[in-house]
Amino acid sequence: MTQTPMRAFLGFVAGALAILTFHQGLVEALHLLGLAPQAAFRTTPVMPLNVPTIVSLCFWGGLYAMVFNIIRPHLRVPLWLCGLGLGLVSAAISMVIIAPIKGNPIAFDGQTWPIVRSLLVNGFWGLGVIAILPLLQPRPLVSTDLGGSRASHAT
Repeated sequence: MTQTPMRAFLGFVAGALAILTFHQGLVEALHLLGLAPQAAFRTTPVMPLNVPTIVSLCFWGGLYAMVFNIIRPHLRVPLWLCGLGLGLVSAAISMVIIAPIKGNPIAFDGQTWPIVRSLLVNGFWGLGVIAILPLLQPRPLVSTDLGGSRASHAT
């Protein structure tokens, strides 16, 4: 597999996994603290395909992270800052472009806490993407001696 398709695939997987762990984990924590109106892992259908909310989030999180992982080698800032930026960009796109398409007010109609909450949750998701990506990188196979002894190499 060439490098770009593999980077795209791994980025998608990392983005979806980061939704399920980092993003939804923080959503649930905020909900339990009374700081988010809805619990994590919502299954409410999302238009136009009527897929559960969590499936839609995983799909879009995967797409954002896929694009990110393709362009990542060209970014010249610390990786953690790239991940945070990814999350903040996704939050901004959601609040300014996606919200009005769905018939919702732009940027939560200027309400401070929902904006901050969106930036926190999505920023945490972006950090999750960069935490998960290295775990998905292919590693060379290591030959092991199943007998427990080390083989000596003659020179």
